[in-house]
Amino acid sequence: MTGRVAIFVDGENLSAIHARAILSIGAAAGSPDVVRVYMNAACNSEWHAAAGFRLIHAGIGKNAADLLLSIEAMELAMSQAFSSVVIASSDGDFTHLATRLRERGLCVIGVGEDKAPKAFRGACTRFDVVGARTAEAAPAAPKPVPAAEKPVERKDGVSDLDLRIRDMIRQHSTKAQGMRITDLNPAMSKAHGTRISLQPERSWRAYLAARPALYDLDPRGPEAKVRFRPAGFA
Repeated sequence: MTGRVAIFVDGENLSAIHARAILSIGAAAGSPDVVRVYMNAACNSEWHAAAGFRLIHAGIGKNAADLLLSIEAMELAMSQAFSSVVIASSDGDFTHLATRLRERGLCVIGVGEDKAPKAFRGACTRFDVVGARTAEAAPAAPKPVPAAEKPVERKDGVSDLDLRIRDMIRQHSTKAQGMRITDLNPAMSKAHGTRISLQPERSWRAYLAARPALYDLDPRGPEAKVRFRPAGFA
């Protein structure tokens, strides 16, 4: 199949572990020229580090991600520049969107988990299930839960992790204004393989806030920044 393809992902409904499968499904339908994932960007999520996806901040309102995804999908359909649309979600609320897109002449490929309702599946041209296990496959052994990592502290009381965080903030700070906290997760994951979920605090804001001698944080918000305190690292 040829033609331009747009991929819209409900990042608050599907995990980023399906990112590669979603891209493969879209690429099989044509050229995936638009690849977007919608969610509250302030939330700690693996979607921040998903290669090939443009993360769209939808805000914090109820169903904000669903509404923005639907609006932009219809805008794209009206441009008549795409032949296929991938809607990646297990949420039945996208049934009307899939129906309307098909009425506009687009091929609608739904992608979701087994729990996706029949109404949504039926509204799509076709529906691909991700994360499914075959009936013959034996249940996989439960994966061991990684133990929380304790940052290795130096003699001066500053951990190696904090030194890496300081250097990362320094690289991304302009005029000492600091670095966006939401950008810290993908940057640290890419540069050092850091997984904040393995720390006792389990989120970057909690980790930074627990160390007031080292970091200064803005109030909560999608543009909130963090700055390191030079005196704390002296």
